[in-house]
Amino acid sequence: MSERVVIVGAGMGGLSAALRLSAHPDLDILVVDALEGPGGKVGTAHHQGLAFDTGPSVLTMPGVLTELFEAADLRLEEHLKLIHPEHLFRYHFGSGTALDVHFDPADTARAIAQTLDRKAAGEFENFLNYCRRIWEAAAPNFVMGPAPSFGGVFKLGLSALAKMRAIDPMRTMKAAIDAQIRSPELRDLFYRYATYNGSDPRQAPATLNCIAWVELGLGCYGIEGGMRRLATALFEAAQHQGVRFSFQSPVERIARHNDGFELRIHGDRLRADRLIINADVAHLVHDLLSEDTAHGIAPDPTPSMSGYTALFQARRRSPAQRPAHQVLFPDGDYLEEFVDIFDRQRAPQAPTIYLCAQEKAHAAPGWQEHEPLFAMTNAPATAPDGSTATDWHAHTRHITERLVRTGLLAPDDAPVWVRTPDALATRFPGSRGSIYGAASNSRFAAFKRPANRAAGLPGLYLASGSAHPGGGVPLCLQSGRQAAESLLLDRV
Repeated sequence: MSERVVIVGAGMGGLSAALRLSAHPDLDILVVDALEGPGGKVGTAHHQGLAFDTGPSVLTMPGVLTELFEAADLRLEEHLKLIHPEHLFRYHFGSGTALDVHFDPADTARAIAQTLDRKAAGEFENFLNYCRRIWEAAAPNFVMGPAPSFGGVFKLGLSALAKMRAIDPMRTMKAAIDAQIRSPELRDLFYRYATYNGSDPRQAPATLNCIAWVELGLGCYGIEGGMRRLATALFEAAQHQGVRFSFQSPVERIARHNDGFELRIHGDRLRADRLIINADVAHLVHDLLSEDTAHGIAPDPTPSMSGYTALFQARRRSPAQRPAHQVLFPDGDYLEEFVDIFDRQRAPQAPTIYLCAQEKAHAAPGWQEHEPLFAMTNAPATAPDGSTATDWHAHTRHITERLVRTGLLAPDDAPVWVRTPDALATRFPGSRGSIYGAASNSRFAAFKRPANRAAGLPGLYLASGSAHPGGGVPLCLQSGRQAAESLLLDRV
């Protein structure tokens, strides 16, 4: 007799779990989601007949996807075409310097030598090697395997523990960067990688410097047709394998029922033998689980940063004028952005602006004379009651005026879509608008993150950015895979 597995949420974690489990014909898999289609935070919006991505904008660690498709007897290249533009990012620094970062780290080092100086290029190469060593030591135990625990780490043995020193957990990201880099431009560039995790380089452990290696060393990709194609490909592959989907089906309550679970959706009851939750852990604990359902799940109360996002209908420019990705740093101290977000709980007064030209990054078609230009600034998560003190209309004006003033937008380019942290919080309950789950502003963050096998609740599994191994597209995919692997192990 087949077991029914219900997956709550069709974001990256839910789709990943569904595809991984689809190779087992004795499982009856149903994915339910409150939204109108698959993807979760990998979203899509429309304007004047054009579909565009609402974030995220890049894909890293494509090997996670390759292995996921292979486990289902499928080939990734038959479902997605990855794009790796030679020219990745253009960084505009407060000093007035513009630096181009390339797909090949050697090309980036040459660009640094030409734009800054040879000493800075050497600092870049040495620091990137340091980031690589962290990744190689940390990835097996903190990303690609089950959730770490203090007891598990000490069981690794003395030789393995000695290798763990390479992850540099006792310093902050900022301290490690400052100790090895003198160039103010490169310091800002590497500080920024804390934001890929929604964290603060002044507080996050230096272990997170490995993020720079993941992007600059392992490669940063686009997806032909847009990041939304990733959600579509996972959805179509899982559906082809027999997974069923039910959208616009918000789960209202989850309760224990005999050895399984009972879900309430639109007042109807749905039974499940096993349950995978692809939603914010705080939403599960505070809103979905019935009061009489005992568990040991402890969501981390410190959310990662949120983001303000906008889509500009921008007059088309050449790739030389507008590369796939650009970052505009503030004129003043970049670290003030983190002071504003984490210490003052307000949107940055001088925000760093990220731009993605979706035609160049993803070969996604634009309008006849204009292209879709995605913009993002970092922001704090909303208050627990969902409120925010920021005037987002004024923020939009400030962003637009600065981009026009610096020549990155034409005077008549205008935003056609905007999403604020409070809107993000409403769309994804329990998140407070945070994009990456809990912030990693502690050397113990990896140990505090909920494991994929829910504590104290056999048969329930967690697959999201608020569970192991964390937020961001590849880690959410890995979270779904780990949840599915845990479920399969428990069936043995």
